[in-house]
Amino acid sequence: MSLRAVPFVPQGMLCEAVSSQIRSMPRGTRGLLRSLRSLAMTEVRDMSNRQYYVYIMTNAHNTVLYTGVTNNLQRRVLEHQQGKGGVFTKKYNVNKLVYCEAGDEVSVAIMREKQIKAGSRRRKIDLINSINPEWKDLYEEMFG
Repeated sequence: MSLRAVPFVPQGMLCEAVSSQIRSMPRGTRGLLRSLRSLAMTEVRDMSNRQYYVYIMTNAHNTVLYTGVTNNLQRRVLEHQQGKGGVFTKKYNVNKLVYCEAGDEVSVAIMREKQIKAGSRRRKIDLINSINPEWKDLYEEMFG
């Protein structure tokens, strides 16, 4: 399989240009290419100097671990604390930030999130202990 280069087009038209190339490819390659298009569009929108955070949260007893990624850590942690984070975090009362990493590329943050999620519980615990051995709520230290 060979990919054809997409000629330069204005940002708003990029998605359609890539979509038309995807439609012309064999069916077996379309899913992968849709993922790549989605990632490319994320990178185009991401040209501002944003920060992206990979974070791990837990409950009051440190028995549940949740890994996520966001571009606004303060807002996202508040959502989790208010029970707006999602089904899992609401069900298990995940509301304490115990680990975070920051970077400026969303694709790297997403890959790091997947890497952490794929790791064992022991590896996540070791990662948390490497920066936060007392498992303090980092939200309080970061945002007061």
